[in-house]
Amino acid sequence: MTPTVRTFVFLAAAASAVVAGRAQTPAPAQPPQQPSEVVSKITGDSGAPPRIAVPDFLVAGGDKDTAEIAKLLAQVLYDDLTFEAEFDLIPRDTYASIPVARSLSEAPFDRWRELGADGLLMGTVNKSGQNIKVEIRLFDVRTRRQLLGREYSGAASNPRLYAHTMADEVHLTQANLKGVARTKLTFSSDRVRDRATATIEQRNVKEIFIADYDGFNQRRVTVNRQLNVFPSWSPDGRAIAYTSYRRGYPDIFISLIYQGTMETPTNGTGQNWLPAFSPDGTRIAFTSNRDGNSEIYVMNRDGSSLRRLTTHPAIDSTPTWSPSGAQVAFTSDRTGAPQIWVVGADGLNLRRLTSESYADRPTWSPAPYNEIAFSVRTGSRFDIKIYQVDNGATRQITFGEGTNESPAWAPNGKHLAFMSTRTGRASQIFIARRDGKDVRQVTRDGNNFTPNWSPAQ
Repeated sequence: MTPTVRTFVFLAAAASAVVAGRAQTPAPAQPPQQPSEVVSKITGDSGAPPRIAVPDFLVAGGDKDTAEIAKLLAQVLYDDLTFEAEFDLIPRDTYASIPVARSLSEAPFDRWRELGADGLLMGTVNKSGQNIKVEIRLFDVRTRRQLLGREYSGAASNPRLYAHTMADEVHLTQANLKGVARTKLTFSSDRVRDRATATIEQRNVKEIFIADYDGFNQRRVTVNRQLNVFPSWSPDGRAIAYTSYRRGYPDIFISLIYQGTMETPTNGTGQNWLPAFSPDGTRIAFTSNRDGNSEIYVMNRDGSSLRRLTTHPAIDSTPTWSPSGAQVAFTSDRTGAPQIWVVGADGLNLRRLTSESYADRPTWSPAPYNEIAFSVRTGSRFDIKIYQVDNGATRQITFGEGTNESPAWAPNGKHLAFMSTRTGRASQIFIARRDGKDVRQVTRDGNNFTPNWSPAQ
C-alpha cells in the first residue's frame, strides 16, 4: 500500500531580538507530526544496511534560488543520514551517469539499481515568493514501490530545517530511531572578544550560544558582557540553565530561549554552579558553597524543596542525572585525586565509580544505555573515557589528539559532543560517534567550551 502523502506547515521564524539584556531566539518551527500509517522498510542485500541514494531535488520552474535550495536540501539530507550510520549512503559524486528524472513518478530505477541502490530518496522544491513547498518520496528500487511520502510547506528562510525533518522521518520509519537532525547544541564561547564589566579582574567575556547539531545557525543566547558558562538544556528543549557571574559571583539562571525571559531559582543564596536538569525537567542538581563547602544539591526547578546530597569538606561538583532520575553522579576529590562518584537522589547509597589518575565532568547517557562519559587526565592532557555502570568496564574513545574534555551525550545515546584543542591551541566543539569515530568539528570562531546536547524532537 502506498503511504498517504501528508501536508505539514512550518511556522515562519521571527527575527532575533534583544529582550531585557538577553538575546531572544525565534520560536522553533513546528515539526510535522508522525502520521498513523504502516510504512514498509527497505532492506539491503544479505542483511547488510540498505544502500540509499539521495540525488539533487527536482526544481519546479527553473528559478536559480530554487535550484540552490534543491541542492542544499539533498546535501543536508545526505549528511544527516550519513551521520547516524544506519544506512549505507551511495556517494553523491557517483550520480553523474544517472539521467535526471523529469518528475517524482519517472525515476530511472534500472540505472539506480545498476549503481547498487536499494533505496532512492527523491524530492521536489517549488518556491513562491518567500515560501517553499518541498515534497519527498522514498522508493524501494527493486520493486519501484513508494514506501514513504511527505510534503512540507512554509517559509524559505531556513531550508535546512526541512532536510533535518526529512532525515528524522526516514530514521524513525526505516530504522525505528529517533534521529538528532533537528537537535541543537548549547555551549559557552569567548568569540565576542570583549572584557567583562564591573569586575576587578579583566576576565574575558563568555556568552551562551546555541547551534544546530551540525554547527549551522549559531546564535547567541546571553548578552550581558559577563562570564556565562556550563549551559544545560531542559528536557523540553525550550530552556537553558547556566552559571552566570552577572551579579559579581556565580549563580544559576534559566533562559527561556524562545520567550526571551529568565528565571532565577537560587535567588542569590550562596554561590551556585553547574546546573543539570533532571530527566523529567522538574528538578535541578547543582553545586553550591551555601553551607561552607562545595556540595551537591537538588532543588525543584523553581528553587523550592532544596535537598543537600553530599556532606564532605572535599570538593563535590559537576552533577549529572541517571536516565531514571533516581541517582546523581558527580566529581569528588574526597579520596585524593578527583574521581567519579554516584549517590541516590535522596542522598543515600554513596559509592565511588572510578580509580583514575584524575577524572572529571561526568555525563550520564540516556536510556537504554547505562554509561557515564567523563574526562580523564592522560599525561599532560585530557581524554574521554566511558564507564559502563552495569559492569564497571571502562573504554577510552580519544587518544591524545589535543586535550579532550566535557563530553555530552546526544539524546539517542549514539554520539558525544565534547570540547577539544585537536586543531590547535583554541578550544572548539566536536561531535563523534560513541566509539570515538567520525569526528566532526562544530565550532571555529573563538574558544568554545562545555557543550550540552538538546533533547530530540
